[in-house]
Amino acid sequence: MPILDLIVFLVYLLAIVGFGVSFSFKKRSALDFTTGGGRLPAWAIGMSIFATFVSSISFLALPGNAYSGNWNGFVFSLSIPLAAWIAVKYFVPLYRKLASESAYFYLEQRFGAWARIYASICYLLTQLARMGAIMYLLALPAQALLGWSVPTIILVTGISVIAYSMLGGIEAVIWTDAVQGIILIGGALACLGVIFWEIPGGASEIFRIAHQSEKFSLGSFALDFKTSTFWMIMVYGLFINLQNFGIDQSYVQRYLTAKTEQEAKKSTWLGSMLYLPVSLLFFFIGTALFAFYQAQPDLLPEGITGDKVFPHFIVNQLPAGVTGLLIASIFAAGMSTISTSINSSATVILSDHFKKYIHPNPSEKTALNVLRLSSLGMGILSIFVGLAFNGVESALDAWWALASIFSGGILGLFLLGLLSKTQKPQAVFAVILGVLVIAWMSLSAVWVKNGFPETLANPLHTNMTIVVGTLTIFLVGFGLGLVWSKK
Repeated sequence: MPILDLIVFLVYLLAIVGFGVSFSFKKRSALDFTTGGGRLPAWAIGMSIFATFVSSISFLALPGNAYSGNWNGFVFSLSIPLAAWIAVKYFVPLYRKLASESAYFYLEQRFGAWARIYASICYLLTQLARMGAIMYLLALPAQALLGWSVPTIILVTGISVIAYSMLGGIEAVIWTDAVQGIILIGGALACLGVIFWEIPGGASEIFRIAHQSEKFSLGSFALDFKTSTFWMIMVYGLFINLQNFGIDQSYVQRYLTAKTEQEAKKSTWLGSMLYLPVSLLFFFIGTALFAFYQAQPDLLPEGITGDKVFPHFIVNQLPAGVTGLLIASIFAAGMSTISTSINSSATVILSDHFKKYIHPNPSEKTALNVLRLSSLGMGILSIFVGLAFNGVESALDAWWALASIFSGGILGLFLLGLLSKTQKPQAVFAVILGVLVIAWMSLSAVWVKNGFPETLANPLHTNMTIVVGTLTIFLVGFGLGLVWSKK
C-alpha cells in the first residue's frame, strides 16, 4: 500500500467528517436538526437524493452484480422515472401540506395511531438492514487498502459515523452528500478510463468479450416471477421506488428541507433522473471488469467473489493517490448515507414514539437529547447488522431481500389511505392478512427445510415479497371498504 494513498485517504476522510461536524457549532433547534429549517437549495437536496440512491451499495454492489451476472439488475433503475413522476405529482405536495416532520403522521390521520406505530417500526428495521449492508460494503475496499479485518473496519466505521450523525444533523448530511455525489461520479469515470486504457486490445475487446458472454442481457422477458426476469425486477423496482419516494422518512425529510414545494419537486427530479445514467455507468464498469480480468486472468486472485472485484481493481490498478482519493470518497459517501439513515431513524423515534407516548411537548434540550441518544442506539444496532452481512455471496441480493421483507407492506397501507375511503377496521384486517402473507413468503423456505411439505413453499422470487404484501394490503382493504360502504 503506497503511503501516498494512505495519506490521501486519511486527509480526505478527516476533512469530510470535519465539514459535517462543523454544522454542530451552529445554534440549532430540533427542527433544524431534522429538516434544516426548510432553507436548503434544490440542487443540493437533489444531489443528496442522488447520493442516497448511490451510496456504497451502488458504487460497489452494482459492478459486483454485473461482474457476476449481467445487466438484469439495471432494470431496477428503469422503474425510477415513473416512481419519480408519481412522487412529484402526489407525494411531495401531500407532505409539504401536512406540516409534520414524520412521514407516518399521515397514516395516523387516516387510520389511527396503530398505523403510525406499525409503519415506523417497519421503517426502522429496513434502515438497520440498509446501514448494515453499507457498512459491510465499505469494509471491502478498506480491507484491501488497510489490511484490517472486515469486522474491525465495520466497528471503526460504525463508531465514526455515530459521532458524525449525533453532531451534524440533516443540514450536514445534505451538504456532504452533495460533495460526495460529484466526486463519486468523477471517480467512476476515472475507473472506466483506466480499464479502457489498460485492457489488451483496447475498448473494443470489452464489447467483444461482454457480447460473447451475454453480459449486456437485461434478463429473460418471459412473464415469470419465480426467477430474476426483466419483468420481475421491473415490478419489484417500481414498488421499492414508490416506497422510497412515498413513505421513506429519509426522502420525506428532504422534501421538507426545501424552501418551497416547487424547489422540492425540482430536487426530486434531479436526484432520481441523475441516478439512471450513473447506475448504467456502474453496471458497465462491472462488465468492463469482467472483460478486463478475462483478458488478464493472472491479475485476479483465485476464488474472489463479485462484490470484491471492484475494490481489488481500485487498490491494485489505479495510480497511487487516485486509489486513496477514490476509496476515501466511497467511504465518506457511505458514512454520509448511513448518517442519513441514522438521522431519519432518530426523527422517527422522536416524532412517532417519544412525543406521542412519553413527552408530548418536550423542551428543545430534551428533544435534541432524544435525537442524539436515538442516533447512538440505531448506530450501535447497525454495527451488529453489518457484522452479520460478513460472508454473504452478494450484498446487493441480500439487501434487496431484506428490504422486501422488512418493508412490511407499508406502501400498501399508504396507497390505501391515499386512493380509497377505507376506514380503520378494514385497514387493520388488511394489514394483518398482508403481514401473514409476507411472513409466509419470507419463511416458507425455512419451514420446508424443517419438514413441512414443499407444496407450502413460496413459488415466487424473494424480491416479490414487497409486491405481493403491498397488493394484498391494498386490494383486500380496498375491497372491504367497498363492501362496507354499500351496507
